[in-house]
Amino acid sequence: MERTTAWNLYNKTELRKLEAVSKEYRAFLDAGKTERECVTGAIARAKEAGYRDLKEIIKSNGKLKAGDRVYADCMGKAIMLFIVGKQPMEQGFNIIGAHIDSPRMDLKQNPLYEDSGLAYLDTHYYGGIKKYQWVTIPLALHGVVAKKDGTLVNIVIGEDENDPVVGISDLLIHLSADQMQKKASVAIEGEELNVIIGGMPLKDEEKEPVKANMLKILKEKYDIEEEDFLSAEIEVVPAGKCREMGLDRSMIIGYGHDDRVCAFAQIKAMLDVKTTPDSTCCCILADKEEIGSVGATGMHAKYFENTVAELMNLLGDYSELKLRRALTNAHMLSCDVSAGFDPNFAGVFEKKNSAFLGNGVCFNKYTGARGKSGSNDANAEYMAKLRKLMDDAKVRYQTAELGKVDAGGGGTIAYICAEYGMEVIDSGVAVLSMHAPWEIISKADLYEAFKAYRAFLLNAK
Repeated sequence: MERTTAWNLYNKTELRKLEAVSKEYRAFLDAGKTERECVTGAIARAKEAGYRDLKEIIKSNGKLKAGDRVYADCMGKAIMLFIVGKQPMEQGFNIIGAHIDSPRMDLKQNPLYEDSGLAYLDTHYYGGIKKYQWVTIPLALHGVVAKKDGTLVNIVIGEDENDPVVGISDLLIHLSADQMQKKASVAIEGEELNVIIGGMPLKDEEKEPVKANMLKILKEKYDIEEEDFLSAEIEVVPAGKCREMGLDRSMIIGYGHDDRVCAFAQIKAMLDVKTTPDSTCCCILADKEEIGSVGATGMHAKYFENTVAELMNLLGDYSELKLRRALTNAHMLSCDVSAGFDPNFAGVFEKKNSAFLGNGVCFNKYTGARGKSGSNDANAEYMAKLRKLMDDAKVRYQTAELGKVDAGGGGTIAYICAEYGMEVIDSGVAVLSMHAPWEIISKADLYEAFKAYRAFLLNAK
């Protein structure tokens, strides 16, 4: 039952392929620090590979046939890719699904203020974070500002080497006696996550001169006014590029591995399918998983189901009953990261049921918290099929739980898709420091995830 490291099984050819995938992923991660940026990048890659916009096909009263490749985006924050297979969709199709949102801080709608000679942006954190980890590190601003005239202004500040960065201060150790006695959960409060963006006053401005100077800079560079923050979505994320980690360069440290490492592996797997598959292939990149998969772009919304209906209609094979059969007969990998075993914190893991960095793609039969609450629990029969599929494709894999039974837990989009009656299991990459500003993965696990998702798309039945 012991799973050994994948590194010892690679020959020189596979190591070259692994490094190529790793390099491509690092570029993807650096270019996609928000869900919007991930969707934009996915569309560009899909178009280059011959995918067409499903909405445009619908508008032109077009039709689809086996072998066609299409994409459908949802509000620029979620996207689906499809390769039409030879078999009717009613018989089922193969789905790989990940999320592209990551823990961060969002600017409030009225964020800009001045206090004691400094200009600040007020934030509301997004997803599960340890708030104290986000102070005293370089931060960047990414997002969009929607103006009343319909113009959409893209904002990226802090990533170019010539850009300034922003950040959040912490209390100096010399005055921290009371702070150091607090629980880690309240050492930094949510309302203390205020981002410093400036300290130079605008000359001849008497009222809030530093804030006035910030507004002047924003007007000159982006042509936006203070009121435009009311219709903006600007995210505060760690500044800087991901890096190779370890003297052996075996790992990658970066922001947003959860869950963009699986999203990248999915996209690459889809684009690597060059022939017409027997079963239709589907790749879902969803939003809002970190806050419960809610909202119009979260997995609880109906855009996936609606898009499948549109696809079947363009194939000339739609009915409500056939749609229900297609969804029920589908097979899915819910591709989300798993907790990597950390020897520094071994007490919260059950070692023989943990995921280890470098041991390959991880399958979580169930997730949830304490007694499997909120979990999808995959069928044993489905797990058996996947074992054979992975072994036949020479994919290195491991199985795991998310820590000790009573230590905590987590969830994914798996249980949502399972509501259709389809076969679903969680499959992803082990991560150290999950939900921290900088997370750690093994290149080997990324490579095996890509191989696993490609094999699943072509062979799952």
